[in-house]
Amino acid sequence: METPSTPEAPPPEIGSSLPTCGFRTNYHDAGNGPGVLLIHGSGPGVTAWANWRLTIPVLARQARVIAPDMVGFGYTESPPGVRYHWSTWVDQLTALLDALKLERVSVVGNSFGGALALKLAARHPGRVDRLVLMGPVGLRFPITDGLEKVWGYQPSAAAMRELLDVFVHDPSLIDDDLAAMRYRASIRDDVQARFGSMFPPPRQRILDDMATDETVLRTIPHETLIIHGRGDKVIPVEASRRLAQTMPRARLAEIDRCGHWVQIEQPVAFTGLVGEFLAPR
Repeated sequence: METPSTPEAPPPEIGSSLPTCGFRTNYHDAGNGPGVLLIHGSGPGVTAWANWRLTIPVLARQARVIAPDMVGFGYTESPPGVRYHWSTWVDQLTALLDALKLERVSVVGNSFGGALALKLAARHPGRVDRLVLMGPVGLRFPITDGLEKVWGYQPSAAAMRELLDVFVHDPSLIDDDLAAMRYRASIRDDVQARFGSMFPPPRQRILDDMATDETVLRTIPHETLIIHGRGDKVIPVEASRRLAQTMPRARLAEIDRCGHWVQIEQPVAFTGLVGEFLAPR
């Protein structure tokens, strides 16, 4: 007699989903308490889970943590004709908060996610409590070779492994499982076609559009923690130094022996800083 097959468990990248702006957003929802929204970066094959899998369970001890896949990334639906632009992503975030009945949240943004966090705070200041920006796109800067590699990625296992080494100070921290997970994600369905349409050359133009004007940054009232690895090859630490000097209530924490992925390369330091900053007062 044949043994009934056990249904295959869904990958951990798939969480819950809700309708937002005409498509369903895949998101993770963990913990209880004040709302904290985590916004992932823009690397190929990225998902909210890949970016925040070490962060979610720690922050969920003190907060309700929401981590969505932005449209065009991960397991969120990406309908034909959707415009991949910061305004679309900000609308998606506010629609998700509305659907979850979260009026006001603190926001943690990684790189591209840091740019979206700033756009959200500038456009909807009442929806944001405190801001954490990690290696963010804030002010404009000349695009780095590292960011060109990220946005110009062409799928292969070797290219993904080489690209992941750009994100960290110590490449030995990138194990085969992470590289394989990100590579598989980058070739799933039409992921690469979407990714290529988001970041076509000339990429300096896209970077400039993602940045927030200095005059706007000076008006953002939220208390802000900026975290940046001193060895970041994707977003230069000098960009965050200028950002901290521009925003009226910002402070900068620089992390030694760390690249662009502070939350993966220095997870204890990262969650310690963020947890303390977002703790109820």
